Amino acid sequence: MDTKHLVDPELVAALQYMPPFNLSVEMLPQMRGMMVEMLKQQRDAAPPSDITAEERNIPGPAGAPDVRVVIYRPPNATGPVPGYLHIHGGGYVMGSPEMFDLQNKATVREIDCVVVSVDYRLAPDTAHPGPVEDCYAALKWFHANAASLGVDPNRIAIGGESAGGGLTAALGLLARDRGEVPVAFQLLIYPMIDDRTVTRSDPHPFAGEFIWNAQSNRFGWHSLLGHEPGALGVSPYAAAARADDVAGLPPTFISVGALDIFLDEDIDYAQRLLRAGVPTELHVYPGAYHGFDMAFDADVTKRFRRDSMQALKRALAKK
Repeated sequence: MDTKHLVDPELVAALQYMPPFNLSVEMLPQMRGMMVEMLKQQRDAAPPSDITAEERNIPGPAGAPDVRVVIYRPPNATGPVPGYLHIHGGGYVMGSPEMFDLQNKATVREIDCVVVSVDYRLAPDTAHPGPVEDCYAALKWFHANAASLGVDPNRIAIGGESAGGGLTAALGLLARDRGEVPVAFQLLIYPMIDDRTVTRSDPHPFAGEFIWNAQSNRFGWHSLLGHEPGALGVSPYAAAARADDVAGLPPTFISVGALDIFLDEDIDYAQRLLRAGVPTELHVYPGAYHGFDMAFDADVTKRFRRDSMQALKRALAKK
């Protein structure tokens, strides 16, 4: 596969800082360490902000450890504001809330909301259902403590990137089926939602060369599921695309790059939502690979950020 000629010219340069890799058990500690170092560099270079970030440990699922969350608050909020439960990406095996610190602070400022970002347990150390149950515990806590956080409990959205988008989609299904907590909106950013993608006999010929490839995708799914992806009986709370029924889910925004390995599964999920009567907005960005929005100054990233923030702002506006 050679798709570099299809990459948006403004995104080509960023590829030199993200060399290709095939994720494995042996490589995982190194990749996690590299991510920690990258985050440290980002924090050191970040300008001062008046948006506070508070760490807190909240009750986890029954019989499981507490869940760490990072709470971001607007500096001068008046009255109840919307809430956004953020779930970070990382292929289900890497990452932390701090990975999206700059983006979460930007969301607080643009939406005038409180963001709670979940430090869920990672696979393969914790397989399904541990990660999604951590996210559900955080959602229940967010809703129950909305008043003390200055949040309107009826205007809480959920969202995330990549594996975080996959957990968001699974959380939307779980919240719908348990009927305990209302979800106003779900923001799915190039979500990782279908383990069967790595077993397809006809993979997309122009998607999946950069950043997150088929080998890494297989490793991520194997780590989460505890077995090879593509088997029968995989829970929709692990892989949302496995859901038989997607009716009754909250209004949804889905975005993905045209060169992303998740392109087909994300388009298919959007079509299923639309056919089930779920208000859904889908954006496919030409020339964009997985994680393209790390190139902050590219025009396509600015368009993606504008589109996603406008959708979130509309969904969380006072009715």
